[in-house]
Order: sequence, then C-alpha cells, then structure tokens
Amino acid sequence: MNKKLLSLVLVAALAMSLLAGCGSKEEPKTTTAAAADTTAAAADNETEAPADTTAAAGDETTAAAAGGNTTGETIRVGYAQVGHESDWRTANTKNYQDVFSADNGYELSFVDCDNDNAAQLEAVRGFIQQELDYIVIAPIETAGWDTVLQEAQDAGIPVIIADREIDAPDTLYDAWVGTNTKNEGITAANWLAEYLDGKEANILVIEGSVGASATLGRTEGFNEVAAEHSEWKILDSQSGDFTQAGGQEVMESFIKSYEGQFNVVVCQNDNEAYGAMDAMKAANITYGVDGDVIIISFDATHDGLQYTLDGAINCNVECNPIQAGVVEEVIQAMAAGSDYEKTTLVNDEAFVAPGITSEYATTMTEDILAGRAY
Repeated sequence: MNKKLLSLVLVAALAMSLLAGCGSKEEPKTTTAAAADTTAAAADNETEAPADTTAAAGDETTAAAAGGNTTGETIRVGYAQVGHESDWRTANTKNYQDVFSADNGYELSFVDCDNDNAAQLEAVRGFIQQELDYIVIAPIETAGWDTVLQEAQDAGIPVIIADREIDAPDTLYDAWVGTNTKNEGITAANWLAEYLDGKEANILVIEGSVGASATLGRTEGFNEVAAEHSEWKILDSQSGDFTQAGGQEVMESFIKSYEGQFNVVVCQNDNEAYGAMDAMKAANITYGVDGDVIIISFDATHDGLQYTLDGAINCNVECNPIQAGVVEEVIQAMAAGSDYEKTTLVNDEAFVAPGITSEYATTMTEDILAGRAY
C-alpha cells in the first residue's frame, strides 16, 4: 500500500472512532523553507502552451496568500528550480518560499539547480528517495524527462511541471502550470509590426538558454509573425543564457559584426536587455523611444518596467513569475481527492513606453509600476 493510501485509511479510521465517541556549477543546495524573507525581490517548448484554464494570478498578493494547507498535516513539497540567473527567477523562488512556508502548513525542500540539467535530474531523484508528498519541477531543458518521471510515478508521487514545458507524454506528470511563451513571442512581433507600420526592420535577437522552452516558444512565436513581413530581416540570433553578462557579451559581438546595420534588438528576458543596453551605451548607440534602436524585452520585472517607463525599453512582454499560488491550489485539490485542471495558464500582459499606444500592450505608468513588487 503506498503511503498516500495508507494515510487515507488511517484518517478514515480515526474519523470512525471519533464518531463512535460522540495537497561553474556548485553542488545543488537543498533547503527546508520555514518563514521566507519578506523583502520584495526583484528568466521556458516549441508547442503552444495548453490552454484549458487561465489563472488570474497576476495579483501576486492574492497568489502568495493562497488558501494554505487545509489537510491538518504538514505537506512535504520538493521544488527543483532552474537556478538564480535572473530577477525573474529570484521573484519566482521567493513566491514559492512564501506560499509553501511552514506557517502555511508545508515543508518545502528547495533545490537551486544552477542551470545544470544533470543536477536537476539528481534533485528530482532525491525528492523521490525522500518520499516527499509532491514534486514541482521548473525544467531547465525540454528533453530527457521520461525516465525520472516514470520513477516518480512508480513511487506514487504526483509531479507538477511549472513555468516551462517538457517533451514528454502528459501521462507521465499530473499537472502543468505556466505561461504561453509562444504567445509572448507573437505579442512582441505583432507590437513591432504595429509600431513600424510597414517600415523596414533589421533585427538582432538575444535568445535565452539553449534548450529552454521559453527560448523555443518566444523564438517560434516571434519568427512566425516575422515570416509574414518581407520588409523584416533577422540578421543574427544568439544565446545570452538569460543573464545580463550574456546579453552584454552577445550585444558587443553583434555591434562588431553589424554596426550601423540594425534598428531592432529583441532580448528574451530583462536581464539580457540590461546587458545589451550597457553594450550599446558603451558604443555610443542610442536606443529606446528617442534612440536609433528599438528594444523589445520579455519578463516585465519591476526593473524592466522601470526602464520601459523611462523609455529605454520600447516594449516589454510579461512572463508572470507569481505561479506558486496556482500550484498550491492544484496540490490542495489533489490532497482532497478533488478534480483539478491538468493544465493552467497564468495570465500575462505586455507594456509599452509612455507616448506609445498599442492594440497589443498597455502604456506604462507610475501607478502600474507601483503595483509591481517583482
């Protein structure tokens, strides 16, 4: 009898007796979350993300203050996180630590896998050996998950895939929660077409980490729209690994190869955009609303939206990191034996600098920025 069935039997027996009486790679670090630091912290498959349900998780306060564990017993959750490569990832980690806290009735085993795919597989196997109640995975790469997911299934441990997607049969995991990264790419390209209104675009792309579903999705979505515009040319596309240093390094290389030839830079997350801006500033290349180069970014973190408000980033497409509350709802439904959605999309928006109006994005304001803690 697996441990979940045994637990149900014991609970039922207790209920009957009461009636008779009257849910550079360092070694990955595993930590158990109690009360997380409350300081606000300021990054995913080439197939379109499933769209059975859209979760209104844009309000991070509501998401972080989800219902809490109602089972009466501590629920042990393992979270295999991608790493700490970006502000987005930092915000996502803090969200999980806030939601799956001891005060909320959870014991969180958290592993920062430092963008090491082998370490992430090892972390998941560690969760299985610990016989945790639930496993949540933000996959570094899309491929190579079948074996370890089968191991979790054989152990009777439900698995939720979060944030990014994987190339594996959906029978091998129990639920998926995340954003539609292909649609993010489509939104960015649709905005660019609207903004240019038929003008030429010579585009440089700083992609995210190789093999990540966010990279694949945003690239596919953007290229799908770009193919409809004969006046657009993608000059080059290279990985900046979702980091500021990577974005700066790639942009410096682009400037040497394409100086004076480009007027659009697409960065697949905010941190890459910061690095690209540093490189262009050093080369005396102007960018943003009043510059010669249009910058498109993804994530829409607090700092990214500050740059958007300042006009340095023209368009910033959100990838919402506040997802743990939705994952908790799935776990609570599982724990209660209730129905739950197999796939849940977390809401995204897009924002443009002041002075720009768009069918595809909201004009950035001080009030919008003030409401963003991540």
